[in-house]
Amino acid sequence: MNFGATILDADGLALSRDEKAFFRDADPFGFILFARNIDTPDQVYGLCSEFRDAVGRDAPITIDQEGGRVQRLRGPTWTEWLPPLEFVQAAGDDAERAMYLRYRHIAHELHALTIDSNCAPMVDLIVKETHEFLRNRCYGSSPGDIAALGRAAADGMLDGGVLPVLKHIPGHGRTDLDSHFDLPRVDVSLDTLRETDFAPFRALNDLPMGMTAHVVYEAVDEVPATLSPDTMALVREDIGFDGLIMTDDIGMKALSGTPAQNAVDALAAGCDVVLHCNAPLSARIASANAAGQMTDAAQTRANAALAARRTPDEIDIADLNAELEALLGGHVHG
Repeated sequence: MNFGATILDADGLALSRDEKAFFRDADPFGFILFARNIDTPDQVYGLCSEFRDAVGRDAPITIDQEGGRVQRLRGPTWTEWLPPLEFVQAAGDDAERAMYLRYRHIAHELHALTIDSNCAPMVDLIVKETHEFLRNRCYGSSPGDIAALGRAAADGMLDGGVLPVLKHIPGHGRTDLDSHFDLPRVDVSLDTLRETDFAPFRALNDLPMGMTAHVVYEAVDEVPATLSPDTMALVREDIGFDGLIMTDDIGMKALSGTPAQNAVDALAAGCDVVLHCNAPLSARIASANAAGQMTDAAQTRANAALAARRTPDEIDIADLNAELEALLGGHVHG
């Protein structure tokens, strides 16, 4: 039987009885953690165990641990990082190696908690219009450099036993609105998009998982990418991404429909699995019921993504940190 076509979250530090029953019945592909789910290492470890016990399998658990202001695990228990853009600028010519070490360290902290996925690298392109909610989370303005830094970050996570989630496909950088609250639109030509915004995603199209952008690309469709069959076909055929595609949160205000309707439309457009979080349990139940089970094609991609999980390679975390401090002249942490 195929997994449920959802990735879901929890309300607090432990699962309620109702959440356990819901997850058992819905059998979501995986789960995601937020700051409200984080207290101590033992608590996070226990919550991850509860998620997996509820579905009776080693379901993937993801998190947003980019570093900078988008990181759910915070100091002093876990490492505080500079925002990615400031980190890359501080590293200069050593940025690729520094990014590998940064995300290898992040993977080390995640894996210790049994979190085995991370919503990074984010290879959106910085342009003049890039909204402040996104700008310092980006790696730069050169598609080639962004792709190389994204590859370094992804390799660091994979070597640490953590599945990277490439985002936001096919590119969120050329937007002046925050899709948490509004629907961004991009009105440049398809040729320009192919040469710029899409290029880092094409270079990283072999990664196991990706996340969509709630953005309208007017050269392709008048519907946000997450809900657009034309844009999702472009992601598969032009960009060549054949990994598991999860939506960004279908409850975000960029999407005008109900989460349940957005779930149906996203899957019909070609997404494999729907992310729904930060919503009442009743709304998550409705979207899970609407999403149903993964298609056979989505299940094949899900199995391939899970097969990409590795046993972490051996590292000395003290030596890694010493190298990172040397590369950045001590300017590592936020």
